[in-house]
Formats: sequence, C-alpha cells, structure tokens
Amino acid sequence: MKENTLRGLFLDELRDLYDAENRLVKALPKMAKAANSDELRSGIETHLEQTKEHVERLKQIMSSLDEKPSGKKCAGMIGILQEGDEMLEEDFDGSVKDAALISAAQRVEHYEIAAYGCVRTWAKELGEEEAAELLEKTLTEEKETDEKLTELAETVNQEAVSESSGSEEEEEEKTVSKRRGAGA
Repeated sequence: MKENTLRGLFLDELRDLYDAENRLVKALPKMAKAANSDELRSGIETHLEQTKEHVERLKQIMSSLDEKPSGKKCAGMIGILQEGDEMLEEDFDGSVKDAALISAAQRVEHYEIAAYGCVRTWAKELGEEEAAELLEKTLTEEKETDEKLTELAETVNQEAVSESSGSEEEEEEKTVSKRRGAGA
C-alpha cells in the first residue's frame, strides 16, 4: 500500500478487485463448461460478460484517479477459485455437480459483494462520486447475480435430492441382488 490513508486503502482495494475480476474472467468459462443445466450455463456465461464490464469499469475508475490499472494479487479470490476447482474435481454428476457449482459461484459473489460495498462507501467518503456510481452499478449487478443463483439453486437442489435418492435406491438394489446371489 502506498500510503497509510483511506485513499491509499481505497486504491489498494481497487487493485485487489482488478486482479480478482481478471482471475474470474479466466475461471468462469471452465465453470460454464462444467454445468449440466442449460440455465446455469447461460447464467454463468452472462456473468462472464458482466465480469468483463467490471474489469473495464475498474480500469475507468483507476484512470480517472490517475492510477495505473494494475492488479495486486488477490489472495481471497485465489482461495475461493481454488476451492471451486477442487469441487469440480470431485466425482459429482448431474444436478449434484450443478449444486456444487452454484455453491462455488455464490462464494465468489459474496466475496465481491463485500469488497464492492466497501470500496463504494470509501469512494463516497473520499468525494469520488463518479467512482462511487460505477462501483454501485457493479455492486448491484453482483447482488442480482447472487439472487439469480439462489433462485436457480432451489430447483437444482431439489433435482440433486431426487437424483441422489435414485442412486441410493439403485445401490441398495445392487447390494440386495449380490446377497441373494451369494446365498443361493
């Protein structure tokens, strides 16, 4: 951080968000590809386009503040995306995999909501009205994405329960069949 002031913190966090959003631009296509639900895939692809706009807004804000639009390594986003990758590597199928993707995506959204809420407030406190307006727009989009994910989760989670129940019943039938075969 350049200086021990609110402005220094604000600029530092903008750089952190810039890195976070750029990492997300790279991660979202992989998440979209992994989705089973067309609705989830479409939602992730739509958010990818929004995320690219978020990167552009951050560039605009930093330029207006006479700062170079560069990233500071965002450890928080790195960790969240790493957890998401670990979920994708699990042996989940169908709606269960989609439920895992939604969980990973909502973790990202909640992190971004917290970060954008802070920098928007700091922009207002610092009298950076244009930056505050742009950050508010992004914050609103992040909240809308989170709400869409919550709505989609209601359907996907129900489907995941149904699929899981079916799988458990199939496993039970296989076990019973094996026992009958062994007892004959």
